Amino acid sequence: MAVHLPEAFRERMQAQLGDNFEAFRAALATEPPVSIRLNPAKPVAEGDVATGLSPVLWHPQGYYLPERPVFTLDPVFHAGGYYVQEASSMILEKVLRQVFPRQHPLKALDLSAAPGGKSTLLASWLPEGSLLLANEVIRSRVTILKENLDRWGYSNTFTSSYDPESFAGMNGYFDVVLVDAPCSGEGLFRKDPDAVNEWSVDHVQMCSSRQRRILAAAVKLVAPGGLLLYSTCTYNEFENEQNAEWLAREQGLTPVELDLPAEWDIVNKGLGYQMYPHLVRGEGFYFAAFRQMRGFGFQGKPQRNFTKLIPISRKQEAAMSDWLEDADKFFYLQRPDDTVLMAPASLRQDLLTLDRTLPQGVWMREVGEFKGKDFIPAHPLALSIDISSDLPYVELDRDLSLQFLKKENLILPDAPKGWLLARHRGLNLGWMKNLGNRMNNYLPKDWRIRMDIREV
Repeated sequence: MAVHLPEAFRERMQAQLGDNFEAFRAALATEPPVSIRLNPAKPVAEGDVATGLSPVLWHPQGYYLPERPVFTLDPVFHAGGYYVQEASSMILEKVLRQVFPRQHPLKALDLSAAPGGKSTLLASWLPEGSLLLANEVIRSRVTILKENLDRWGYSNTFTSSYDPESFAGMNGYFDVVLVDAPCSGEGLFRKDPDAVNEWSVDHVQMCSSRQRRILAAAVKLVAPGGLLLYSTCTYNEFENEQNAEWLAREQGLTPVELDLPAEWDIVNKGLGYQMYPHLVRGEGFYFAAFRQMRGFGFQGKPQRNFTKLIPISRKQEAAMSDWLEDADKFFYLQRPDDTVLMAPASLRQDLLTLDRTLPQGVWMREVGEFKGKDFIPAHPLALSIDISSDLPYVELDRDLSLQFLKKENLILPDAPKGWLLARHRGLNLGWMKNLGNRMNNYLPKDWRIRMDIREV
């Protein structure tokens, strides 16, 4: 699988790698490894995903698969049992553990979050009581970000869609700010032919300038003592080392030296670290960590009430105990369209601050809607790790699970009446309702499998 490299790129990499360039070029001609990261909050057995898994050295839940399956046809994937993530980018978990060895609640912002790989990684790593805001400026990519976070199931994760400069009112607020910057994509050449076709010297320079604009806004958001984590999937110095030097020199951040085992073959580039496909079992990835040792803490004050959101009634709040494992840990709000949202009660003041400071607030987890005395559960509630374990369910085999995920109405004559969870290998897939004479499938239309499952 030879990759035709642009001449200017080839010359740059020859200068960067010297005698190692041929090994690098040979690696790009091989099949890219396939890797996943298991969801620790939704345990699955190894055989529930694949056989022959081998561990990713730098992440405790990371694994390589012997071959690439059709993930669309795996119910465990749809249930949020794992995320398909490139192995090199999983190194960020190791960085976070070193920088924050003590477990205490943190406020984290993933500034360029879609499609959600690093946000779900953050969600699994963050200590209990933490808040994660996953932001994506491109509105068309917010839907997939929200879906992936809903699958992952954590109730302390929230989404937004703002330009980085719109966060100006949040200066000094976040303990962790991740900038996985839009880049020229050189590290994806083996996986993505479009990245090769779109590459140019001018595009590299444009990306570098855009990254500095994003970083200039991000630096101000980091609380004193907090962390700015910068990463790209590219190799060139303009987007990597020069931006890292700019953060230290012009923005006054303090580089964090990391302790990475020599046998991992991650190259120390001075202020940051580079992963190469001829040295690691993964794609090209650059990362650098910085402490904010100066600046001021957040000065804003929260408002008393949420904009355009109202609390549900006490009677409705009491009814949530039928649906959640520990309903008292959460507070509930209602949108103008009657959709009920939930969030951890311990984060109420933080969410009031976000609601006051950001123009349109943030998106919280949807749990359902009250219609008279009846509660209609929403799909994200089915996937939540906080859902009640006492709710009735039907365990489905793979074929029936795929029919459910195609949004077909199943025939299950022995199922109890009323609301039911469709479940596969102990993981929830979504809601069904048994009316006696028929079984209604409540999987959202946008979530359904569109491919012909009979052809694979």
